[in-house]
Amino acid sequence: MTILATLVLPLTLLIWLVYRGWPILLVAPLTALLAAGLATDPLLATLTQRFMPAAGGFVIAFMPLFVLGAVFGKVMEATGAAATLAQWIVTRLGSGRALLAVVLSCAVLTYGGVSLFVVAFAVYPLATALFRQANMSERLIPAAIALGSFTFTMSALPGSPAIQNAIPMPYFGTTAFAAPGLGVIAGTIMALGGLTYLSTMARRPGFAVPVAALGARTQPDGGRPTLWVAILPIFTVFAANWILSRHLLPGLDLGYLAAPEWGGVTPDQVIGMWALIGALSLAIVMLLALTWHRLDAPRAALSDGSQAALLPLFNTAALVGFGSVVAGLPAFAALSAAITDMPGGVLPSLAASASLLAGLTGSASGGMSIALDTLGPSYLQAAQAQGVDPAALHRIVALATGGLDALPHNGAVVTLLGIAKLTHREAYGPIFVVAVAIPVVALLATLAVATFLGTF
Repeated sequence: MTILATLVLPLTLLIWLVYRGWPILLVAPLTALLAAGLATDPLLATLTQRFMPAAGGFVIAFMPLFVLGAVFGKVMEATGAAATLAQWIVTRLGSGRALLAVVLSCAVLTYGGVSLFVVAFAVYPLATALFRQANMSERLIPAAIALGSFTFTMSALPGSPAIQNAIPMPYFGTTAFAAPGLGVIAGTIMALGGLTYLSTMARRPGFAVPVAALGARTQPDGGRPTLWVAILPIFTVFAANWILSRHLLPGLDLGYLAAPEWGGVTPDQVIGMWALIGALSLAIVMLLALTWHRLDAPRAALSDGSQAALLPLFNTAALVGFGSVVAGLPAFAALSAAITDMPGGVLPSLAASASLLAGLTGSASGGMSIALDTLGPSYLQAAQAQGVDPAALHRIVALATGGLDALPHNGAVVTLLGIAKLTHREAYGPIFVVAVAIPVVALLATLAVATFLGTF
């Protein structure tokens, strides 16, 4: 009863209110305080010592990516570069392949190491132009971006640079390429299942609506940039991120970061962020230099882009604060222990615990970290005793956290809807299918394969 009252009730209320369109900036702290009150924790201390540090920490860590990603996306739209790319893709693939084009664009960028938040901002104007060409509803754009950004490239495909694919490595002694066969099976189910579903939905009443009917954005006058001008900035993000993160920044003397005045961190903790900041900054400068003459109001484009980043940033930060408060409650610790001690084989137990914890926190990495911090060594010992390859543990836990994490209170979901200026009621249904339901099916199928055929 304590767990039901202090965890399930606030979480259910949060999801219901968010889905009904209530402002997240108010709902997240209020439901966090409700959880604290039900647990008899001090309310003001919960707000200032738990909620705000977690929310503020997210803003500190990710504000540059949100702002730069939003500015990049806005300039791509305002200069007509996104429209040029959309026209080229439609010419090559046909107007009926808009969904495939958006999913593949997101998949290539995220598999190349670009943050899903950056991808969402950068691809959205391209997706809007593609959907306009295909006469499809804007309500499916968030689901298409979700499918390409945080499903199969995040948790399934071997070698993915996503944090969800990196967290299990120190616990199980594995690499990012753990259980590649299982990963490919799961990724194929997610990709094909998601594309089939979205293609079916696009033909249904309520979704087969032109983007123009939902407030399509106007295109810039004076003609569009050439194809190479439109492609070069996106390629720059990918290439510069790879060069900075793999070669240039690791070769610098960054020992000074260990000093307290610089945070006492290691280079590995900041190089990934620095690389993305540098790559996006370079791409924006390049895009502006190549298309400056096409911008009637450059300052307005930069201002609109930076302003567009703020609401998704702070909405996501508020949900991170909620997750931090919930994770600090005694009832959460008790539930975590109960989940991770579930009977059964090591793979089903690990999958269930990681999945449920990810759903409670609204975070794949958060749920995975809690599960592995608590019983990671125990899972490894049990796997060795049962003859289960640690690579299977790695792949299963990554897949498990990539399902229930995408419930309505997930930060990436809220960011996507904020970028698209759509509500949960308008656009969350398709996101749920491609980012929750189908990944859960993929997890169950992969569990069955791993159980009967082993790891490969």
